[in-house]
Amino acid sequence: MTPRVRQRFEVAVTGLGLVTAAGIGVGTCWERVCSGRPTASADPALAGLPVDFSCRVPDFDAMELLGRSSAWRLDRFTQLAIVAARQALDDAGLTPATWDGTRVGVIVGNSLGGTATSESQYRAFVEGTPADVSPLTIPMGMSNMVAGYLAIDCQAFGPSMVTATACASGSTAIGLARDLLRAEVCDVVLAGGTESALTPGTVTGLQRMGGLSRRRDDPGTASRPFDAARDGFVAGEGAGILVLERSADARARGTSIHAHVVGFGATSDAYHPTAPDPSGMGMERALRTALADAGIAPDEVDHVNAHGTSTPLNDVTEARVLRRVLGERPLVTSTKGVTGHPLAAAGSIEAGFTVLALKHGVIPPTANLTRLDPEIELSVVAGEAVSAPIEVAVSTSLGFGGHNAALVFTAA
Repeated sequence: MTPRVRQRFEVAVTGLGLVTAAGIGVGTCWERVCSGRPTASADPALAGLPVDFSCRVPDFDAMELLGRSSAWRLDRFTQLAIVAARQALDDAGLTPATWDGTRVGVIVGNSLGGTATSESQYRAFVEGTPADVSPLTIPMGMSNMVAGYLAIDCQAFGPSMVTATACASGSTAIGLARDLLRAEVCDVVLAGGTESALTPGTVTGLQRMGGLSRRRDDPGTASRPFDAARDGFVAGEGAGILVLERSADARARGTSIHAHVVGFGATSDAYHPTAPDPSGMGMERALRTALADAGIAPDEVDHVNAHGTSTPLNDVTEARVLRRVLGERPLVTSTKGVTGHPLAAAGSIEAGFTVLALKHGVIPPTANLTRLDPEIELSVVAGEAVSAPIEVAVSTSLGFGGHNAALVFTAA
């Protein structure tokens, strides 16, 4: 089925906030990703487990960044999102004092909710009495509460919601935020994703299903997208929040525009709970739909920030789709070699890196890629960052449950 071509609708990215294993803040994250220096390391919180390493946000002090009250009553996945959102709003030059809050929406992707809260409070219940369980357990643990807390923090009275399409959640949130702007339901939307699930129970679950790398002896080289020796992903955490406005409104406001979101496509494999459809047809339909939505031909795409998880199945399936649709012209990278896989936050963090690639004309390298899998017939950037003119870029995301999402961006 050929996707229906629509009249292009441009949404401006006017603000960006990033909190990742590569650092806190856009500049820090971008420098680390462009350097190609991995972040995976031994994680004391996972000591004694079969997989005892991760990509954790370094030096995140919730007390210092958010204050004592927020640090105490918010789970870490919400804390990360609020810090990223405040960065994004500051970058966009927006505050509740400068907008009509009834026209501001919040859409945030998340999958697992407050796993740290859930696991710690379950231990308190089992090892103690019901009176030992915090009365904040439910509001801290519920995944939807990140959107609610963000709305409270920035006084956004428009729609607020959480998208839960597993590792495609952040991309889905950005696509749906664009729909709210197209429908003129909102004038500004904070969109992105967040995840912090580096807990013993969650990491053990991922390990038991065979998703994680087992390179305990050298965790720094464990996340190696597209490499012939890859053996699984490295669990990470983080948040990426974008401030989105209609491009015409952003120009009228006289604000700086980082890039434009011009296309979105989402599909389902309807194939398997955790494995991608080996034909890649679901991902292909999402990508072709996004290109048609943008009114952009495949041969116009200059760069792809791929999902590139470092798992044997994902990387080959995704690479075949990218080659089939886009050919070998685009320069491809996976930033998960540096950040690990931040699960529901992956799509929005990688959307942020795609925006920065367009803005700076620089494509980060795929860290730890030393020997390209011979089944992957793509122009993958490795070794060091590459400077190149980029006018059109794509970010792709896939998630457990067969969720696929693709975003198309153009330079400002």
